[in-house]
Amino acid sequence: MGSPALKRARAKMADAGVDEVAIDTFSHYFRLLEHGETGMVPEATIDPVDMPSLADVEVDDATAAEAIRHTAVIKLNGGLGTSMGMDRAKSLLCVGRGRSFLDVIARQVLHLREQHDAPLPLIFMNSFRTSADTMAALARYDDLAVDGLPLEFLQNKVPKLLEKDLSPVGWPADPDLEWCPPGHGDLYTAMRGTGLIDLLLERGYRHVFVSNSDNLGAVPDPRVAGWFASGGAPFAIEAVRRTPSDRKGGHFARRRSDGRIVLRETAQTPDADRAALADLDRHRFCSTNNLWFDLGAMKQALDVRQGILGLPLIRNVKTVDPGDPSTPRVIQVETAMGAAIEVFEGSQLIEVGRDRFVPVKTTNDLLVLRSDVYAVGTDFVLDQVAPEIPFVDLDAEVYKLVGEFDKRFPEGAPSLVKASSLRVDGDVTFGRGVQVVGDVELSATSPERIDAGAVLGSTGSDA
Repeated sequence: MGSPALKRARAKMADAGVDEVAIDTFSHYFRLLEHGETGMVPEATIDPVDMPSLADVEVDDATAAEAIRHTAVIKLNGGLGTSMGMDRAKSLLCVGRGRSFLDVIARQVLHLREQHDAPLPLIFMNSFRTSADTMAALARYDDLAVDGLPLEFLQNKVPKLLEKDLSPVGWPADPDLEWCPPGHGDLYTAMRGTGLIDLLLERGYRHVFVSNSDNLGAVPDPRVAGWFASGGAPFAIEAVRRTPSDRKGGHFARRRSDGRIVLRETAQTPDADRAALADLDRHRFCSTNNLWFDLGAMKQALDVRQGILGLPLIRNVKTVDPGDPSTPRVIQVETAMGAAIEVFEGSQLIEVGRDRFVPVKTTNDLLVLRSDVYAVGTDFVLDQVAPEIPFVDLDAEVYKLVGEFDKRFPEGAPSLVKASSLRVDGDVTFGRGVQVVGDVELSATSPERIDAGAVLGSTGSDA
């Protein structure tokens, strides 16, 4: 069973009704922590990696159509958007024209079903906090559920561990803060524990496409499905070229010891190797978190390992209350779903365009998405209209929280189709139909308003 601290953690999870597979998986990582495992991936152990580009791949229509008919779609939808001041599912955010992330995702899938005569089931991995809101929002789509398959399954939760002795933390003032999600690597544990893998195989599905619900570029594209199916790989991830905004994020590499592809996250990078992490010429590719896997291969790998896939540990040190640095330091045991790429022999990477990677992590990203940088066609796929994606940097003191952000754009986002960048320092409210051209910097020492119809940048205008 293990140490007294592990026994208490297991008992706490069992009392909370956590699935036995998830408890055993947590125990695996707890033992790694006890033995001093940090999950670090030093630069000296890896080399840069290269990969083919989707633009150079030929996939015929018949292969693409056959592949998409045997593909199921899973969207990771457990986030509340707390960093943006939300207390409900982040995917309920409006992205434009009265549509939420969920609306666009549902209509993308419904369109593809009709276009390719494919069942293409859509299933959400929700958390206990996002389930009710999400299912209520999806109730308007009567034909979204596929017979015999659920529309959702729930991710697991694990206890936060006190850094000093690894015992599960108690926090009577807010018991919810005693728990944390185990990272999106929990996908495989939750799919096995709920029986979803077996169910999909019984229904004749061969492949799964997984992506984040806040990335509307992650469409289950038949061409990518055809590439994956025809290549015979057990596992694959779509990658993009890193840009300056990705310097602090994770990247792909190849492990020297066995030649396997690995995904090194920021939390797995030693401080001494942070310069190498940020080197865009050395490590050129990062993950979109759009991944594909063969259901049969995943089932076999999990069965052989008694349900524990063995993803690399991510040891995330936080405070019990993330908003209060004076609260006790805790360890959150996490894994990344993309790290499964190193588990499977023959895993593949493929470079895709940035059109398949449009994540919304901040209100800066949300403003771009709500602007005219993208158009949404009858297929509900985002089409980039602007020649470039503008860089947006809004004053976090004013715009970080969605409620405050919305107050500054009461009549919609400004036009950014001709913008290169928009930087706002201070409290600025935008009227209807404001246009941003080129590089624009606004600075306000007191609340100011941009008049309706104003064109910023063409004549060096500022607030």
